[in-house]
Amino acid sequence: MDPNSVASIVAAGSNHAPQILGVMIPIIAIVMGLGLGMLKIWTDYRKKREILQAHHAERMAAIEKGIELPPLPPQFYGSDGAPANAAQMQREFKGAANGLHYLRSGLAWLLIGIAISIALYANHDNEHVHTAAWWGAVPAAFGLSRLLFYFIANHMNAGASEHGDQSKPKE
Repeated sequence: MDPNSVASIVAAGSNHAPQILGVMIPIIAIVMGLGLGMLKIWTDYRKKREILQAHHAERMAAIEKGIELPPLPPQFYGSDGAPANAAQMQREFKGAANGLHYLRSGLAWLLIGIAISIALYANHDNEHVHTAAWWGAVPAAFGLSRLLFYFIANHMNAGASEHGDQSKPKE
């Protein structure tokens, strides 16, 4: 269908709504996807700029009054408030990896992949060719990767605590 003829089809009142939707859905999806990504980048930039301006104004006022300036925190120039040095990043990663998010999402994706494979295998017309069932391996592989990450991260955290984790003060 020619995109230029969409206006004439709508004006004529013909029943070509599925064809019009077939043209409009990909266009809207692309525009909205790019627009939301650009909006996220722009809002993140504005937030960082405002924080930097406020911090600069505070430091300038302290300099004018002759007050001793404390050093900048290490996470000041990191992205999204993330720490700048590797040791602090590793400590925060250990705390975040203990959550069950990766286990839960890994199991969900694995079971979704298995369900898709079974459904495609059972609904296939030809009894000897079941190649469509392999498409279920894509979400199943993603689920396995999440589960693998969960188990590796927990193993690394257990090893760090056995060897004396330096991130926590000893009591």
